[in-house]
Amino acid sequence: MTALHQPPRQQPDGRDTAPAGAPARRPTLTRVPFPVVDEISRHCLRDDEPETVHIEVHLPGRTDHERLRTAFHQALLRHPRILMRQAPARWWRRRYEWQLTAAPDVDPVVFPPPGPDALVRARERALTDCPPLDASPPVRLEVIEPGPDPAGGTVLLLTLNHTALDGPACLRVLATAAELYGGADNSPAPPPVRAPGTRTHRPAAAARPDSNAPATGHRLTRPVRIAPDNATPTPADGPAHGRPLRTNGMLITELPVPARPAGTDGRAPYTVNDQLLVATSLTVARWNRLHGRPTAPVVITMPVDDRPRGSEMPIGNGTRLVTVGFGPEERRDAELLAADPPDPGAVALLLRRTAARTRALKSTHGHQLGLSGRLLTAPLLPVGVRGAVTRALRTAAAPWTSTTLLSNIGRIPYPLDFGDAGRPTAVWFSAPARMPRGLTVTTVSVGGRIQLALRWSHALLDDAAGARLGALFAASLAATEGDAR
Repeated sequence: MTALHQPPRQQPDGRDTAPAGAPARRPTLTRVPFPVVDEISRHCLRDDEPETVHIEVHLPGRTDHERLRTAFHQALLRHPRILMRQAPARWWRRRYEWQLTAAPDVDPVVFPPPGPDALVRARERALTDCPPLDASPPVRLEVIEPGPDPAGGTVLLLTLNHTALDGPACLRVLATAAELYGGADNSPAPPPVRAPGTRTHRPAAAARPDSNAPATGHRLTRPVRIAPDNATPTPADGPAHGRPLRTNGMLITELPVPARPAGTDGRAPYTVNDQLLVATSLTVARWNRLHGRPTAPVVITMPVDDRPRGSEMPIGNGTRLVTVGFGPEERRDAELLAADPPDPGAVALLLRRTAARTRALKSTHGHQLGLSGRLLTAPLLPVGVRGAVTRALRTAAAPWTSTTLLSNIGRIPYPLDFGDAGRPTAVWFSAPARMPRGLTVTTVSVGGRIQLALRWSHALLDDAAGARLGALFAASLAATEGDAR
Protein backbone atom coordinates (compact mmCIF):
# COMPACT_ATOMS: atom_id res chain seq x y z
CA MET A 1 0.00 0.00 0.00
CA THR A 2 1.41 3.41 -0.93
CA ALA A 3 1.85 6.15 1.60
CA LEU A 4 -1.18 8.10 0.44
CA HIS A 5 -3.51 5.20 -0.27
CA GLN A 6 -6.80 5.41 1.56
CA PRO A 7 -9.26 2.55 2.07
CA PRO A 8 -12.36 2.57 -0.14
CA ARG A 9 -15.21 4.80 0.92
CA GLN A 10 -18.61 3.65 2.01
CA GLN A 11 -21.40 4.56 -0.40
CA PRO A 12 -23.91 7.18 0.77
CA ASP A 13 -26.56 4.49 1.11
CA GLY A 14 -24.41 2.60 3.60
CA ARG A 15 -23.30 -0.28 1.33
CA ASP A 16 -19.87 -1.63 2.25
CA THR A 17 -17.69 -1.39 -0.86
CA ALA A 18 -14.36 -2.60 0.52
CA PRO A 19 -12.85 -5.16 -1.90
CA ALA A 20 -10.68 -8.12 -1.07
CA GLY A 21 -7.30 -7.01 0.27
CA ALA A 22 -8.66 -3.95 2.08
CA PRO A 23 -7.14 -3.19 5.51
CA ALA A 24 -8.32 -5.51 8.25
CA ARG A 25 -11.00 -4.08 10.52
CA ARG A 26 -10.06 -4.00 14.20
CA PRO A 27 -12.43 -5.58 16.70
CA THR A 28 -15.18 -3.29 17.95
CA LEU A 29 -14.99 -2.28 21.59
CA THR A 30 -18.39 -0.63 21.75
CA ARG A 31 -20.98 1.16 19.62
CA VAL A 32 -22.07 4.77 20.02
CA PRO A 33 -25.17 6.21 18.30
CA PHE A 34 -24.48 9.16 16.00
CA PRO A 35 -25.02 12.48 17.79
CA VAL A 36 -27.37 15.01 16.17
CA VAL A 37 -24.68 16.93 14.23
CA ASP A 38 -23.03 13.76 12.93
CA GLU A 39 -26.31 12.32 11.66
CA ILE A 40 -27.40 15.52 9.89
CA SER A 41 -23.99 15.72 8.21
CA ARG A 42 -24.15 12.03 7.26
CA HIS A 43 -27.55 12.48 5.61
CA CYS A 44 -26.26 15.36 3.47
CA LEU A 45 -22.95 13.88 2.27
CA ARG A 46 -22.20 14.24 -1.42
CA ASP A 47 -19.30 12.73 -3.34
CA ASP A 48 -18.89 15.99 -5.26
CA GLU A 49 -18.57 18.16 -2.11
CA PRO A 50 -15.91 16.62 0.16
CA GLU A 51 -16.70 17.26 3.83
CA THR A 52 -13.13 17.91 4.98
CA VAL A 53 -11.60 20.13 7.62
CA HIS A 54 -7.96 21.01 7.03
CA ILE A 55 -5.51 21.99 9.78
CA GLU A 56 -2.02 23.15 8.83
CA VAL A 57 0.69 23.57 11.48
CA HIS A 58 4.10 25.01 10.46
CA LEU A 59 7.06 24.05 12.66
CA PRO A 60 10.51 25.67 12.32
CA GLY A 61 12.45 22.39 12.63
CA ARG A 62 12.33 18.83 11.36
CA THR A 63 10.59 15.98 13.15
CA ASP A 64 11.86 12.46 13.68
CA HIS A 65 9.48 10.35 11.62
CA GLU A 66 9.20 7.32 13.86
CA ARG A 67 8.98 9.38 17.05
CA LEU A 68 6.18 11.43 15.55
CA ARG A 69 4.32 8.36 14.30
CA THR A 70 4.58 6.75 17.74
CA ALA A 71 3.49 9.94 19.53
CA PHE A 72 0.45 10.40 17.31
CA HIS A 73 -0.61 6.76 17.73
CA GLN A 74 -0.26 7.09 21.50
CA ALA A 75 -2.31 10.30 21.41
CA LEU A 76 -5.09 8.43 19.63
CA LEU A 77 -5.12 5.90 22.47
CA ARG A 78 -5.29 8.73 25.04
CA HIS A 79 -8.39 10.06 23.24
CA PRO A 80 -10.11 6.79 22.28
CA ARG A 81 -13.25 8.52 20.98
CA ILE A 82 -11.30 9.44 17.83
CA LEU A 83 -10.77 5.74 17.04
CA MET A 84 -14.13 5.31 15.36
CA ARG A 85 -15.64 4.11 12.12
CA GLN A 86 -19.19 3.98 10.90
CA ALA A 87 -20.89 0.63 11.44
CA PRO A 88 -22.35 -0.84 8.24
CA ALA A 89 -25.94 0.37 8.06
CA ARG A 90 -29.00 -0.35 5.95
CA TRP A 91 -31.70 2.15 5.19
CA TRP A 92 -34.20 0.48 7.54
CA ARG A 93 -32.02 0.85 10.64
CA ARG A 94 -33.19 3.33 13.28
CA ARG A 95 -29.72 4.77 13.97
CA TYR A 96 -26.33 5.25 12.47
CA GLU A 97 -23.66 4.05 14.89
CA TRP A 98 -19.96 4.61 15.44
CA GLN A 99 -17.86 1.56 16.19
CA LEU A 100 -15.05 2.41 18.61
CA THR A 101 -11.90 0.36 18.04
CA ALA A 102 -8.92 -0.47 20.23
CA ALA A 103 -6.41 0.56 17.55
CA PRO A 104 -6.44 2.20 14.11
CA ASP A 105 -7.63 0.17 11.12
CA VAL A 106 -5.07 2.03 8.98
CA ASP A 107 -2.00 4.09 9.83
CA PRO A 108 -3.17 7.72 9.70
CA VAL A 109 0.39 9.13 9.59
CA VAL A 110 1.86 9.44 6.10
CA PHE A 111 5.12 10.94 4.82
CA PRO A 112 4.76 12.17 1.21
CA PRO A 113 7.93 12.62 -0.84
CA PRO A 114 9.59 15.96 -0.01
CA GLY A 115 9.80 18.68 -2.60
CA PRO A 116 9.06 22.35 -3.31
CA ASP A 117 5.47 21.58 -4.38
CA ALA A 118 4.79 18.97 -1.66
CA LEU A 119 2.72 21.41 0.41
CA VAL A 120 0.66 22.53 -2.60
CA ARG A 121 -0.20 18.93 -3.43
CA ALA A 122 -1.03 18.17 0.21
CA ARG A 123 -3.40 21.14 0.36
CA GLU A 124 -5.11 19.90 -2.78
CA ARG A 125 -5.59 16.49 -1.19
CA ALA A 126 -7.00 18.14 1.93
CA LEU A 127 -9.75 19.67 -0.19
CA THR A 128 -10.54 16.64 -2.36
CA ASP A 129 -9.53 13.42 -0.55
CA CYS A 130 -11.73 12.98 2.48
CA PRO A 131 -10.71 10.27 4.99
CA PRO A 132 -13.42 7.60 4.74
CA LEU A 133 -15.91 6.91 7.49
CA ASP A 134 -15.55 3.13 7.27
CA ALA A 135 -11.96 2.99 8.58
CA SER A 136 -10.74 4.07 12.01
CA PRO A 137 -9.69 6.86 12.57
CA PRO A 138 -11.37 9.27 10.08
CA VAL A 139 -8.30 11.53 10.06
CA ARG A 140 -5.06 11.75 8.07
CA LEU A 141 -1.82 13.38 9.24
CA GLU A 142 0.60 14.23 6.44
CA VAL A 143 4.12 15.27 7.44
CA ILE A 144 5.36 17.65 4.74
CA GLU A 145 9.03 18.54 4.25
CA PRO A 146 9.24 21.21 1.55
CA GLY A 147 12.84 20.39 0.58
CA PRO A 148 16.15 18.82 1.59
CA ASP A 149 17.27 21.82 3.67
CA PRO A 150 16.54 21.13 7.38
CA ALA A 151 16.07 24.88 7.87
CA GLY A 152 12.96 24.60 5.72
CA GLY A 153 11.04 23.21 8.67
CA THR A 154 8.07 20.83 8.71
CA VAL A 155 4.37 21.22 8.02
CA LEU A 156 1.90 18.96 9.81
CA LEU A 157 -1.24 18.84 7.67
CA LEU A 158 -4.26 17.14 9.17
CA THR A 159 -7.33 16.31 7.12
CA LEU A 160 -10.40 15.12 8.98
CA ASN A 161 -13.85 13.99 7.98
CA HIS A 162 -16.17 16.67 9.35
CA THR A 163 -19.01 14.18 9.77
CA ALA A 164 -16.99 12.61 12.60
CA LEU A 165 -14.78 15.40 14.00
CA ASP A 166 -14.30 19.13 14.16
CA GLY A 167 -11.09 21.16 14.16
CA PRO A 168 -10.81 21.96 17.90
CA ALA A 169 -11.21 18.28 18.81
CA CYS A 170 -8.45 17.22 16.42
CA LEU A 171 -6.24 20.06 17.67
CA ARG A 172 -6.65 18.67 21.21
CA VAL A 173 -5.36 15.30 19.97
CA LEU A 174 -2.43 17.01 18.23
CA ALA A 175 -1.56 18.83 21.47
CA THR A 176 -1.37 15.46 23.23
CA ALA A 177 0.88 14.17 20.44
CA ALA A 178 3.13 17.22 20.87
CA GLU A 179 3.44 16.55 24.60
CA LEU A 180 4.30 12.90 23.98
CA TYR A 181 6.77 13.81 21.24
CA GLY A 182 8.60 16.72 22.89
CA GLY A 183 8.12 15.95 26.58
CA ALA A 184 6.99 19.51 27.40
CA ASP A 185 3.75 20.39 29.17
CA ASN A 186 1.07 21.23 26.61
CA SER A 187 -1.70 22.14 29.02
CA PRO A 188 -4.12 24.75 27.67
CA ALA A 189 -3.79 28.38 28.67
CA PRO A 190 -6.79 29.99 30.38
CA PRO A 191 -9.29 31.52 27.96
CA PRO A 192 -9.09 35.29 27.41
CA VAL A 193 -11.44 37.43 29.49
CA ARG A 194 -14.00 39.32 27.48
CA ALA A 195 -14.85 42.88 28.44
CA PRO A 196 -17.99 42.93 30.58
CA GLY A 197 -21.05 44.46 29.04
CA THR A 198 -24.53 45.28 30.14
CA ARG A 199 -27.16 43.20 28.45
CA THR A 200 -29.75 45.58 27.14
CA HIS A 201 -32.10 43.04 25.68
CA ARG A 202 -33.21 39.48 25.89
CA PRO A 203 -31.94 37.26 23.06
CA ALA A 204 -35.49 36.34 22.16
CA ALA A 205 -36.37 39.99 21.60
CA ALA A 206 -34.73 39.96 18.19
CA ALA A 207 -37.49 37.71 16.91
CA ARG A 208 -40.10 40.43 17.47
CA PRO A 209 -40.51 42.58 14.36
CA ASP A 210 -41.30 45.65 16.48
CA SER A 211 -38.17 45.32 18.60
CA ASN A 212 -35.42 47.92 18.42
CA ALA A 213 -32.96 45.52 20.05
CA PRO A 214 -29.98 44.24 18.05
CA ALA A 215 -30.79 41.22 15.93
CA THR A 216 -29.14 37.99 17.06
CA GLY A 217 -30.69 35.53 14.67
CA HIS A 218 -32.59 35.04 11.42
CA ARG A 219 -35.38 37.38 10.50
CA LEU A 220 -38.00 36.43 7.95
CA THR A 221 -36.13 38.30 5.22
CA ARG A 222 -34.00 36.12 3.01
CA PRO A 223 -30.26 36.57 3.63
CA VAL A 224 -28.32 37.97 0.72
CA ARG A 225 -26.26 35.52 -1.35
CA ILE A 226 -22.66 36.18 -2.34
CA ALA A 227 -22.53 37.23 -5.99
CA PRO A 228 -21.03 34.43 -8.10
CA ASP A 229 -17.90 35.08 -10.12
CA ASN A 230 -16.61 31.93 -11.77
CA ALA A 231 -15.92 32.87 -15.36
CA THR A 232 -12.77 30.74 -15.44
CA PRO A 233 -13.55 27.00 -15.24
CA THR A 234 -11.12 25.04 -13.10
CA PRO A 235 -9.44 21.84 -14.37
CA ALA A 236 -11.32 19.86 -11.73
CA ASP A 237 -14.75 20.92 -13.04
CA GLY A 238 -16.65 18.10 -14.65
CA PRO A 239 -19.37 15.53 -14.11
CA ALA A 240 -19.43 13.39 -10.99
CA HIS A 241 -22.21 10.82 -10.81
CA GLY A 242 -24.25 12.98 -13.19
CA ARG A 243 -23.79 16.19 -11.15
CA PRO A 244 -21.38 19.10 -11.59
CA LEU A 245 -18.24 18.62 -9.53
CA ARG A 246 -18.24 21.21 -6.73
CA THR A 247 -14.60 21.25 -5.73
CA ASN A 248 -13.27 23.80 -3.26
CA GLY A 249 -10.66 26.49 -3.75
CA MET A 250 -8.68 27.99 -0.90
CA LEU A 251 -6.68 31.13 -0.14
CA ILE A 252 -4.26 31.13 2.79
CA THR A 253 -2.70 34.35 4.04
CA GLU A 254 -1.90 36.26 7.23
CA LEU A 255 -3.02 39.69 8.35
CA PRO A 256 -2.14 42.01 11.23
CA VAL A 257 -4.46 41.96 14.23
CA PRO A 258 -6.56 45.12 13.90
CA ALA A 259 -6.18 47.77 16.60
CA ARG A 260 -9.00 48.42 19.05
CA PRO A 261 -9.76 51.46 21.22
CA ALA A 262 -9.21 51.24 24.96
CA GLY A 263 -12.38 51.53 27.02
CA THR A 264 -12.76 53.43 30.27
CA ASP A 265 -11.78 50.29 32.20
CA GLY A 266 -8.78 49.60 29.96
CA ARG A 267 -10.62 46.98 27.94
CA ALA A 268 -11.81 47.40 24.38
CA PRO A 269 -15.57 47.71 23.89
CA TYR A 270 -15.48 44.86 21.38
CA THR A 271 -13.31 41.84 20.58
CA VAL A 272 -11.22 40.84 17.59
CA ASN A 273 -13.97 38.29 16.88
CA ASP A 274 -16.45 41.18 16.60
CA GLN A 275 -14.08 42.92 14.18
CA LEU A 276 -13.84 39.75 12.10
CA LEU A 277 -17.64 39.51 11.96
CA VAL A 278 -17.91 43.11 10.83
CA ALA A 279 -15.10 42.62 8.29
CA THR A 280 -16.94 39.59 6.87
CA SER A 281 -20.16 41.58 6.59
CA LEU A 282 -18.36 44.50 4.93
CA THR A 283 -16.61 42.14 2.51
CA VAL A 284 -19.88 40.59 1.34
CA ALA A 285 -21.62 43.98 1.04
CA ARG A 286 -18.76 45.56 -0.91
CA TRP A 287 -18.32 42.46 -3.12
CA ASN A 288 -22.01 42.43 -4.01
CA ARG A 289 -22.02 46.15 -4.71
CA LEU A 290 -19.11 45.67 -7.14
CA HIS A 291 -21.17 42.96 -8.86
CA GLY A 292 -24.42 44.92 -8.94
CA ARG A 293 -26.11 42.82 -6.26
CA PRO A 294 -28.01 43.82 -3.08
CA THR A 295 -25.81 44.74 -0.12
CA ALA A 296 -28.08 43.63 2.77
CA PRO A 297 -29.12 41.82 4.84
CA VAL A 298 -25.96 39.81 5.53
CA VAL A 299 -26.39 36.88 7.94
CA ILE A 300 -23.35 35.06 9.33
CA THR A 301 -23.25 31.65 11.00
CA MET A 302 -20.66 31.45 13.79
CA PRO A 303 -19.57 28.29 15.66
CA VAL A 304 -19.31 28.63 19.45
CA ASP A 305 -17.31 26.02 21.38
CA ASP A 306 -18.06 25.71 25.09
CA ARG A 307 -15.98 22.58 25.69
CA PRO A 308 -13.08 22.46 28.15
CA ARG A 309 -9.66 22.42 26.49
CA GLY A 310 -7.94 19.98 28.87
CA SER A 311 -7.31 16.29 28.29
CA GLU A 312 -10.94 15.63 29.24
CA MET A 313 -12.23 17.58 26.22
CA PRO A 314 -14.99 15.59 24.45
CA ILE A 315 -13.82 14.45 21.01
CA GLY A 316 -16.23 14.75 18.10
CA ASN A 317 -18.36 17.57 16.73
CA GLY A 318 -18.81 19.73 19.80
CA THR A 319 -19.49 23.25 18.57
CA ARG A 320 -22.93 24.84 18.45
CA LEU A 321 -23.89 27.15 15.62
CA VAL A 322 -25.31 30.60 16.29
CA THR A 323 -26.53 33.12 13.77
CA VAL A 324 -25.45 36.76 13.77
CA GLY A 325 -28.10 38.67 11.87
CA PHE A 326 -28.08 42.36 11.11
CA GLY A 327 -31.13 44.55 11.58
CA PRO A 328 -32.76 47.72 10.23
CA GLU A 329 -29.88 49.90 11.45
CA GLU A 330 -27.48 48.27 8.98
CA ARG A 331 -30.02 48.53 6.17
CA ARG A 332 -30.21 52.27 6.73
CA ASP A 333 -26.39 52.44 6.65
CA ALA A 334 -26.01 49.95 3.81
CA GLU A 335 -24.63 52.45 1.31
CA LEU A 336 -22.19 53.88 3.86
CA LEU A 337 -20.94 50.42 4.84
CA ALA A 338 -20.55 49.22 1.24
CA ALA A 339 -18.70 52.36 0.12
CA ASP A 340 -15.02 52.33 -0.85
CA PRO A 341 -13.75 52.93 1.76
CA PRO A 342 -16.55 52.24 4.27
CA ASP A 343 -17.73 55.21 6.33
CA PRO A 344 -15.79 55.15 9.66
CA GLY A 345 -18.76 56.33 11.69
CA ALA A 346 -21.05 53.64 10.31
CA VAL A 347 -18.38 50.99 10.93
CA ALA A 348 -17.90 52.17 14.53
CA LEU A 349 -21.65 51.87 15.19
CA LEU A 350 -21.74 48.43 13.59
CA LEU A 351 -18.85 47.23 15.77
CA ARG A 352 -20.66 48.20 18.95
CA ARG A 353 -23.94 46.65 17.84
CA THR A 354 -22.12 43.47 16.86
CA ALA A 355 -20.43 43.29 20.26
CA ALA A 356 -23.85 43.43 21.96
CA ARG A 357 -25.19 40.71 19.67
CA THR A 358 -22.33 38.28 20.15
CA ARG A 359 -22.29 38.87 23.91
CA ALA A 360 -25.97 37.89 24.06
CA LEU A 361 -25.50 34.88 21.80
CA LYS A 362 -22.55 33.48 23.72
CA SER A 363 -24.34 33.85 27.05
CA THR A 364 -27.30 31.81 25.81
CA HIS A 365 -26.70 28.06 25.90
CA GLY A 366 -28.74 25.61 23.87
CA HIS A 367 -28.63 22.47 21.80
CA GLN A 368 -26.21 22.34 18.88
CA LEU A 369 -28.81 22.41 16.12
CA GLY A 370 -31.86 23.37 18.14
CA LEU A 371 -35.22 21.63 18.37
CA SER A 372 -35.47 21.02 14.62
CA GLY A 373 -32.21 19.07 14.62
CA ARG A 374 -33.35 16.89 17.49
CA LEU A 375 -36.68 16.19 15.80
CA LEU A 376 -35.01 15.26 12.50
CA THR A 377 -32.71 12.76 14.24
CA ALA A 378 -35.26 11.20 16.63
CA PRO A 379 -35.10 7.42 15.99
CA LEU A 380 -38.79 7.12 15.16
CA LEU A 381 -38.30 6.44 11.44
CA PRO A 382 -35.59 4.48 9.58
CA VAL A 383 -32.40 6.39 8.77
CA GLY A 384 -33.14 6.15 5.05
CA VAL A 385 -36.47 7.93 5.49
CA ARG A 386 -34.99 10.51 7.89
CA GLY A 387 -32.18 11.14 5.43
CA ALA A 388 -34.59 11.78 2.54
CA VAL A 389 -36.61 14.20 4.71
CA THR A 390 -33.44 15.99 5.87
CA ARG A 391 -32.14 16.46 2.33
CA ALA A 392 -35.52 17.70 1.11
CA LEU A 393 -35.76 20.20 3.96
CA ARG A 394 -32.19 21.37 3.35
CA THR A 395 -33.03 22.04 -0.29
CA ALA A 396 -36.26 23.84 0.61
CA ALA A 397 -34.51 25.95 3.26
CA ALA A 398 -31.57 26.88 1.01
CA PRO A 399 -32.85 30.43 0.28
CA TRP A 400 -32.94 31.15 4.03
CA THR A 401 -29.50 29.68 4.73
CA SER A 402 -27.07 32.23 6.16
CA THR A 403 -24.87 34.20 3.78
CA THR A 404 -21.58 32.70 4.97
CA LEU A 405 -19.84 31.05 7.92
CA LEU A 406 -17.11 32.63 10.02
CA SER A 407 -15.17 30.30 12.32
CA ASN A 408 -12.73 32.19 14.51
CA ILE A 409 -10.56 29.72 16.43
CA GLY A 410 -8.88 32.61 18.25
CA ARG A 411 -5.59 32.09 20.05
CA ILE A 412 -4.33 28.51 19.97
CA PRO A 413 -4.77 27.43 23.61
CA TYR A 414 -1.89 24.92 23.54
CA PRO A 415 1.86 25.57 23.16
CA LEU A 416 2.08 22.71 20.61
CA ASP A 417 5.71 22.33 21.66
CA PHE A 418 7.31 19.60 19.54
CA GLY A 419 10.66 19.73 21.32
CA ASP A 420 13.55 19.93 18.89
CA ALA A 421 11.11 20.63 16.03
CA GLY A 422 9.93 23.78 17.83
CA ARG A 423 6.62 25.54 18.34
CA PRO A 424 4.30 26.62 15.51
CA THR A 425 5.18 29.70 13.53
CA ALA A 426 1.82 29.59 11.72
CA VAL A 427 -1.42 27.62 11.95
CA TRP A 428 -4.31 27.57 9.48
CA PHE A 429 -7.72 25.92 9.60
CA SER A 430 -10.29 25.72 6.82
CA ALA A 431 -13.88 24.45 6.87
CA PRO A 432 -15.85 22.94 3.97
CA ALA A 433 -17.58 25.46 1.69
CA ARG A 434 -20.86 23.91 0.68
CA MET A 435 -23.46 25.54 -1.48
CA PRO A 436 -25.70 27.50 -1.09
CA ARG A 437 -23.29 29.49 1.13
CA GLY A 438 -20.30 28.52 -0.96
CA LEU A 439 -17.81 30.43 1.23
CA THR A 440 -16.30 29.90 4.68
CA VAL A 441 -13.92 32.21 6.54
CA THR A 442 -11.66 30.64 9.18
CA THR A 443 -9.19 32.56 11.33
CA VAL A 444 -6.56 31.73 13.96
CA SER A 445 -4.37 34.09 15.98
CA VAL A 446 -0.67 33.12 16.12
CA GLY A 447 2.22 35.34 17.18
CA GLY A 448 0.23 38.56 16.95
CA ARG A 449 -0.96 37.81 13.42
CA ILE A 450 -4.30 36.57 12.07
CA GLN A 451 -3.95 33.44 9.97
CA LEU A 452 -6.79 33.65 7.45
CA ALA A 453 -8.14 30.84 5.30
CA LEU A 454 -10.86 31.60 2.77
CA ARG A 455 -12.43 28.52 1.23
CA TRP A 456 -14.99 28.63 -1.55
CA SER A 457 -16.98 26.33 -3.77
CA HIS A 458 -15.96 26.49 -7.41
CA ALA A 459 -19.69 26.54 -8.17
CA LEU A 460 -19.59 30.09 -6.73
CA LEU A 461 -16.10 31.50 -7.35
CA ASP A 462 -13.11 30.65 -9.46
CA ASP A 463 -9.63 30.95 -7.98
CA ALA A 464 -8.99 34.43 -9.42
CA ALA A 465 -12.23 35.69 -7.87
CA GLY A 466 -11.31 34.05 -4.56
CA ALA A 467 -8.02 35.95 -4.54
CA ARG A 468 -9.86 39.24 -5.17
CA LEU A 469 -12.30 38.45 -2.36
CA GLY A 470 -9.35 37.80 -0.04
CA ALA A 471 -7.88 41.24 -0.84
CA LEU A 472 -11.27 42.80 -0.16
CA PHE A 473 -11.46 41.03 3.21
CA ALA A 474 -8.03 42.38 4.18
CA ALA A 475 -9.15 45.93 3.33
CA SER A 476 -12.43 45.45 5.22
CA LEU A 477 -10.63 44.19 8.31
CA ALA A 478 -8.31 47.21 8.20
CA ALA A 479 -11.41 49.44 8.04
CA THR A 480 -12.46 48.18 11.49
CA GLU A 481 -9.43 50.00 12.95
CA GLY A 482 -10.92 53.41 12.16
CA ASP A 483 -12.53 53.64 15.60
CA ALA A 484 -9.13 52.99 17.25
CA ARG A 485 -7.18 55.78 15.58
